[in-house]
Amino acid sequence: MPTLLSDTGAAASQRIFAYARVSTVEQLTENQREQIARAGYNIPPKRFIDEQISGSVPAAQRPGFQRLLGRMDDGDTLVVTKLDRIGRDSIDVQQTVERFQSEGIRLVVLQLGNLDLTSSAGALMVKMLAAVADFERDLIIERTQAGQARARAAGKHMGRPAKTTPDQQRVILERLAAGATVSGMAEAYQVSRATIIAIRNAAL
Repeated sequence: MPTLLSDTGAAASQRIFAYARVSTVEQLTENQREQIARAGYNIPPKRFIDEQISGSVPAAQRPGFQRLLGRMDDGDTLVVTKLDRIGRDSIDVQQTVERFQSEGIRLVVLQLGNLDLTSSAGALMVKMLAAVADFERDLIIERTQAGQARARAAGKHMGRPAKTTPDQQRVILERLAAGATVSGMAEAYQVSRATIIAIRNAAL
């Protein structure tokens, strides 16, 4: 159970804030508020920041999150329910944690057992999570490349489907050779001039 800090006396400089984020207007932050309250944190409404913004937006570009940081000082604590509340990926999370460390602000994540990410143990956890994320990303890239290689070996076309068939391309080349214009062929086949030029260049 965390130590509850009051707004008066010696603990006044150690204020506790909370940040809750949802991705769409249909979602509510009430669940996050309840989780933080159940964890023993009594956050005054004025120090609880809600934000509706996509998780793909970096923390540095979230208006609510930046407004929150502008109010926090050395010795304060920020509580969030999950790691993805404070960054879009492992790199963004690391940058956020480093900023908190430099400003002397504690960052507590309930999902990680109330772990303070600005502590030595927390910093190690962030690095481990980043390593796992990088490993998973490398696996995805490796599997994608292997799948593409198998498809090419099987003679499958990779990338966007061609806008013209091989027979149409042959006719286009014959007509261009006979004096037809690129614009005329583009209009006849309802494609862009760039497509006709690409067909012509591929045959050179």
